[in-house]
Amino acid sequence: MGLNGDYRRVFSSMCTYPHPVAVRAHVDYLHANLGDPNLFPELAAFERRAITILGSLLGSAEAVGYITTGGTESNIQAIRASKLIYGKDKPNIIVPASAHQSFNKASDFIGVELRKAQLNDDYSVDVSSVEGLIDDNTTCLVGIAGTTSLGVIDPISSLAKLARRNDIFLHVDAAFGGLVIPFLKKYHKFDFNVDGVRSLTVDPHKMGMSTIPSGGLLFRYEDDFEALSTNTFYSVERSMTGTRSGASVAATLAVLEHLGYKGYKNVVAECMRLTNLCVERAAEFGVYPLIEPVMNVVAFRLPHLSKVALKLTAKRWHVSIMNNALRLVIMPHITESILVEFMDDLEEIVTAHQR
Repeated sequence: MGLNGDYRRVFSSMCTYPHPVAVRAHVDYLHANLGDPNLFPELAAFERRAITILGSLLGSAEAVGYITTGGTESNIQAIRASKLIYGKDKPNIIVPASAHQSFNKASDFIGVELRKAQLNDDYSVDVSSVEGLIDDNTTCLVGIAGTTSLGVIDPISSLAKLARRNDIFLHVDAAFGGLVIPFLKKYHKFDFNVDGVRSLTVDPHKMGMSTIPSGGLLFRYEDDFEALSTNTFYSVERSMTGTRSGASVAATLAVLEHLGYKGYKNVVAECMRLTNLCVERAAEFGVYPLIEPVMNVVAFRLPHLSKVALKLTAKRWHVSIMNNALRLVIMPHITESILVEFMDDLEEIVTAHQR
């Protein structure tokens, strides 16, 4: 299999091979359009079940929502909901400087001002910076649980206190972290277990090992979800798109039920084991992470960073540069043998530049 279809040498992506169970379910429902759930009541029930499972993992079995195309749609829809709920003439939202670019799109599409809060030394959002940006037109605060660049978890509990005190909607973007953090050894409060969190983004097509496109948008309250409602001649839509893939819904439910809590915990444990192995091996040749990994994302400080990245690319490794560091995502497709081969190449390249 060529580079167009092989994840085995990919350290730059937050997606991975879908689980075979998800693939089979996806194929079985390729014809299905959930834009009209009345035509596919079985799939509509599948979607409700998938949302219940995700909600249970994320602090509320009563959560409502739908399966989206991914984090971008989910984040845009959450911001849209907050604007509709509060009805401000000149709404603004506050996001961390580390927020995904989907919030820039949300700002453009929905017509809300985007304000970016500063980060702490550990790359989490500075809550005092967020507080200083709030005014009477602020409709939504955003926290990230698993930043794209470093996998950092923002102080969601502190953001929730701010949101409650100022009667502001709080959305958590856990597109990557939502199916990692619940299975880590260290407990982090980031989801509906935190009073004040009103919506969550989680992507089953990332660490959930569903097929692409399989995202998820969850709301704590039915009324918040209802704010997205649009009446059609055949149904009530709450999604951003009209036609929606039933295949990704079936795939998501299939893999969620197949792996269950224990299965996902094992997947995350192996990814974290390899992440720690990666850090330990790098230290042997004098390379250290920008911060200690919170989850299965690690970024290394390197001299001659661009040249090192180019040489890794020449050896057919796919890596990325973020925060002026070499960023690696240790997904389920990375095996120990692949990691060792990569680290051998990295050591060879770094050592050559040190001579």
